[in-house]
Amino acid sequence: MRIDIITVLPELLKSPFEASILKRAQDKGLVSVHLHNLRDYTDDSYRQVDDYQFGGGAGMVLMIEPIDRCISRLKAERDYDEVIYMTPDGTTLDQKMANSLSLLDNIIILCGHYKGVDQRVRDTLITREISIGDYVLSGGELGAAVLADTIIRLLPGVLNDETSALTDTFQDNLLAPPVYTRPRAYKGLEVPPILLSGNLPEIEKWREEQALDRTREKRPDLLK
Repeated sequence: MRIDIITVLPELLKSPFEASILKRAQDKGLVSVHLHNLRDYTDDSYRQVDDYQFGGGAGMVLMIEPIDRCISRLKAERDYDEVIYMTPDGTTLDQKMANSLSLLDNIIILCGHYKGVDQRVRDTLITREISIGDYVLSGGELGAAVLADTIIRLLPGVLNDETSALTDTFQDNLLAPPVYTRPRAYKGLEVPPILLSGNLPEIEKWREEQALDRTREKRPDLLK
């Protein structure tokens, strides 16, 4: 998979992809992540990427020209399955969407900034708009990192145990059951005996019951 991220703040995005699972996935050649500074696609000495709104109003708007140049150049080099715009009014990211996106080959992620992008970008260049929640960030960079993480960890070979992703919260519309590790007892708190029994069928049954109970208690909406 290849992920191209277009941003006015590439330095904000470097760190997440230089550590942990995301770096390991790139080192293995399972994914390649490329950051594109939108200012590199301007044609003036000020490298201007934003301007005032027509009609007045507070906040600057990212211009269509540098965005169009960047996306056009990328598309001239390869085909893309999706051109995604990170925006608070997009479709809320969930595990089902992440699963679907992880099956693609090449995607572009455009990070919004300031008051957003010229509407003509959204009308003609974007194929999908995604939000990571009902709140507003300073820009789309952190949202793009979240989206990339949810996708990359699902790629075959990224996690040491591929079955781990299949038992994550939300994969089957249930929250994950509680988990425990050593020590078996700590300040009077004991690990449930069933987990020490070695009876795998009964352990799986217990985990399923715990997942259902936890979902019923914390997120009953998922059971609808």
